[in-house]
Amino acid sequence: MNEDLKKMADRLNRRVFLKNSLLGLGGLALQSMSDTHMVNALSEPRLPHFGAKAKRVIYLFQSGAPSQMELFDYKPLLKERFGEELPASVRGDQRVTGMTSNQRSFPLAMGDYTFDQYGESGAWLSNLLPHHRKIVDDVCFIKSMYTEAINHDPAVTFVQTGSQQAGRPSMGSWISYGLGSQNENLPAFSVLLSRGWNGGQPLYAKLWGNGFLPSKHQGVMFRSGQEPVLYLNNPQGLDRTRRRIMLDHLADLHTRQYDHFGDEEIMSRVAQYEMAYRMQMSVPDTLDTSKESEHIYELYGEDAKKPGTYAHNCLLARKLIESGVRFVQLYHQGWDMHGNLPHYIKIQTNDTDQASAGLILDLKQRGLLEDTLVIWGGEFGRGCYSQGKLRPDNYGRDHHPRCFTIWMAGAGVKKGITIGETDDFSYNIVKDPVHVHDFQATIMHLLGIDHERFTFKYQGRRFRLTDVHGHVVKDVLA
Repeated sequence: MNEDLKKMADRLNRRVFLKNSLLGLGGLALQSMSDTHMVNALSEPRLPHFGAKAKRVIYLFQSGAPSQMELFDYKPLLKERFGEELPASVRGDQRVTGMTSNQRSFPLAMGDYTFDQYGESGAWLSNLLPHHRKIVDDVCFIKSMYTEAINHDPAVTFVQTGSQQAGRPSMGSWISYGLGSQNENLPAFSVLLSRGWNGGQPLYAKLWGNGFLPSKHQGVMFRSGQEPVLYLNNPQGLDRTRRRIMLDHLADLHTRQYDHFGDEEIMSRVAQYEMAYRMQMSVPDTLDTSKESEHIYELYGEDAKKPGTYAHNCLLARKLIESGVRFVQLYHQGWDMHGNLPHYIKIQTNDTDQASAGLILDLKQRGLLEDTLVIWGGEFGRGCYSQGKLRPDNYGRDHHPRCFTIWMAGAGVKKGITIGETDDFSYNIVKDPVHVHDFQATIMHLLGIDHERFTFKYQGRRFRLTDVHGHVVKDVLA
């Protein structure tokens, strides 16, 4: 071998070869990251695409999946045929969960509830929802929602992010990215959490996460107690002046880092530090409900005086959007009732009925309902048959993705109407089905956003909330 070639071969051992190759790949990766950031920066969304009806959203998410038959979807046949088998022709090849897949019998079940029609719209409501009677003419019921997800975690993730798989941006993050906040001292996207009778299914931060969007668009959770936002307060020994000096030094270091790497996430981090600094002053006043009049507490119910309850969070939701927060995501756990539903559903409706209606009435009297979209609903529905042994006063209901009920009210939503219809068993949709992606597309439309044009490029692909699906439900629009 030529002496020069031999020296080159000696120098080009396996370790050196891999090191140099990885350096090259690293450079390509950095270039790819830079290109992605450049594309998204150049195509920064210019929203709204058209005139928006809604300026802000309050989403009252009922985690665990409320049973539509006990609340909104009146089916007298279930009571008439109590204990009879669900007809095979109705059930068809419906997939059931592992909790009922071994049942040999599927007896129809319905508790001793009364339904009546209310308002000029004549909407059917259960006696479990006495306060909803006051708002039926302001609400659009959608009784034909459906999803592909049959278990809680993927179903909630699907409704909140447009995908059953974790890692996508949440709806609130998309709206924060597209529209921003109306108050530079508060986040565009806020999260409130309350628990029902048993705490319910766990809820993870991915549901209000930013996914691949800049991290400043993730939801900020407000908690009950002395420290509403974790780590917002200055640690002992650090006053506000020193915090300002520290943040200025950090911003300088991050700016130098950004100049070197060009990674947008660096500046997103700086923006979050600055927001936290401003929130030290804005949050205490925004979350202070002590100055609310007794009339307001009568609207929301006595629980509105107790931090951490659903009623208190509904009141906070009003204060947050009043202060300029764009999207408030409220979660209430406890609707997952596989057994003893007649007992537990009374607890849940006692927690939520008055406050949900009170929020609508409060927004309406303040003139805020005209440009605020309010949504109430869960991740899927419940089956009409009993899970486990059926007793006259005790039964449970399994998951049912084929149909469920939600309601929407406020900005741009047609008032006092019902969209969709299910069969006599609330098992299959027979009229005007509305998919989860259709629901998401409609929310975007009310905010002045074309869901097909509102995208973010990540790993070479343009993503959107509705994936490659979804149609605006025009019957919802006023």
